[in-house]
Amino acid sequence: MPVALPQDPLTVLMVDDDAELSAMVAELLQAHGMRVHCAGTAAQGLTDLTRLEPDVLLLDLMLPDANGIDLCRRLRESGHELPVLMLTARGDPFDRVLGLELGADDYLGKPFEPRELVARVRALVRRQQAVMRRTQLRFEGLTLDLLARRVTCQGEALALTSTEFKLLLALASQPGVCVSRQSLSAAVQPGNYMPMDRAVDVQVARLRKKLAAAPGGRDWIETVRGEGYVFTGSRL
Repeated sequence: MPVALPQDPLTVLMVDDDAELSAMVAELLQAHGMRVHCAGTAAQGLTDLTRLEPDVLLLDLMLPDANGIDLCRRLRESGHELPVLMLTARGDPFDRVLGLELGADDYLGKPFEPRELVARVRALVRRQQAVMRRTQLRFEGLTLDLLARRVTCQGEALALTSTEFKLLLALASQPGVCVSRQSLSAAVQPGNYMPMDRAVDVQVARLRKKLAAAPGGRDWIETVRGEGYVFTGSRL
């Protein structure tokens, strides 16, 4: 299935103390259908990052209160995975290499060609979405992160046991398909040992209860009497 750009406008956060440049970039990207928010300091950028949850971060190398490379490193160490495009007037290859090694996804020197900036922003988003489709199962309001083995509902992490995560993954990997109790047992405990059907029913019941109690919760799993269970979500 091809990866499509999101239907909602892309949200871009630009952290740069050059107010004139920020205004020009904002006008440029807005003309291409993107939402743009500008911050003049690293501190304001971090606040906006949490508040806005942007799709792309445009980050200047030299900021009044921080170094852009250090800020990028802090973001990666804290788990932020959004695409970061470094913008800087400095042409030292060492800065470019260091920025990329510490977590930046791309690098663009000032002054830059406007069309190139737009193309790079879009390319970063496409690349990020391709990665997400390989490492995440996303449904409306529910996300399974396969690498982190983490489930979020409306952005809030759910406290699932290892068994509950395995059950949900087995079901969500085949939305709309009835998964038998035997298949769920194998997903939870591979090998010769197979839990009794009743044990699987109890585990699924606990999982359903947690999903229903989550923010915006709903009954994502339906019972097919005598056969198994079906995950009812539609993958995004």
